[in-house]
Amino acid sequence: MIAVAGILIVVAFIIAIDARPLWRKKQKKELWVFSILMVFGTALCLIYALDINLPNPLDWLTAIYKPLSDMMNNFLK
Repeated sequence: MIAVAGILIVVAFIIAIDARPLWRKKQKKELWVFSILMVFGTALCLIYALDINLPNPLDWLTAIYKPLSDMMNNFLK
C-alpha cells in the first residue's frame, strides 16, 4: 500500500507541474492527451505495484501465428 500511495503522490506532483501551464495557455488538446497518457501510465504502475497479472500482448500474437508457422514449417520440409 505504501507503493500505491507513493505512485499517487508522484502523479499528483507531475500533474501539478505539467498540467497548470497547459490549462493557463488554454491548450485543451494537449491537456487531453496529457490526461489520457497520465491515466494510462498510472493504471499500469498501479497494476504493477499491486502485483496483478497482466497478460503480455506478444503471447496473443504467438497464439494467433503459431498455427500458421507450423503449417509453413510442414510445407517447407
